[in-house]
Amino acid sequence: MVQAGAFADSLAKTGAEGVRMLHGHDGRAVVGVWDAIAEDARGLFVRGRIMDWSPEARLAQALSRAGALDGLSIGYRTARARRQGRLRVLSGVDLWEVSLVTFPMLPGARFSLSKAPA
Repeated sequence: MVQAGAFADSLAKTGAEGVRMLHGHDGRAVVGVWDAIAEDARGLFVRGRIMDWSPEARLAQALSRAGALDGLSIGYRTARARRQGRLRVLSGVDLWEVSLVTFPMLPGARFSLSKAPA
């Protein structure tokens, strides 16, 4: 479980530029860039662009456009955590990457494509 505010220190240090957009947590598959990352009332909000600079990026674009890829998952290092019964509560997280995934661990961790400006 990730506590509200757990990403604050990490995002203050790196901003969105310091967090990679990967496909399936594969460090060799950088498929885009995050333009904005912030914590909001629901959790972690991200806004970015899937690019066309590699075969992996073009695949991520095509899968996303077809509706076959719409999940998000994070890659991180735990900075602070505590036990709360059976739960591990993360209160500090060093965020490394946010991946586009087929099956997110959290069912609500989803993204959608916006229409390109005319």
